[in-house]
Amino acid sequence: MHVLKVIETTVTGLGYELVDVERGGGGMLTVYLDKPEGIDVNDCQIVSNQLTRLFLVENIDYSRLEVSSPGLDRPLKKDADFVRFAGEKAKFKLRMPINGQKNFVGLIGALAAGVLQLDVDGVVVAIELSNVDKARLVPVF
Repeated sequence: MHVLKVIETTVTGLGYELVDVERGGGGMLTVYLDKPEGIDVNDCQIVSNQLTRLFLVENIDYSRLEVSSPGLDRPLKKDADFVRFAGEKAKFKLRMPINGQKNFVGLIGALAAGVLQLDVDGVVVAIELSNVDKARLVPVF
């Protein structure tokens, strides 16, 4: 997808991590970004201004652009996300059930050869990342 590549190149070039891109109804485009020390309004404004100019040059069609932090319940998409957040609590929704179960909440463990070890209340569950439909951090308050 041309749009995704343009966004990813721009965001990483500005020193941010692209977490996700969502296309909504009515031409809405939402870009989620992160950096180790967190995202603030100024970061969102910098990226928004840069993408707006770039979309004009690249003739990318959208009606509204929203640039945001991924929030406390950050989605986990890439292998690097699972490595970065090892030891954190996350919830998973799987495509295919494991022992009749599709939803899991536990502590992220080691990742090797595409298989994640998830500690669910002291029981380690091996989850193939290719089987993960959605994964999000669970905020701790």
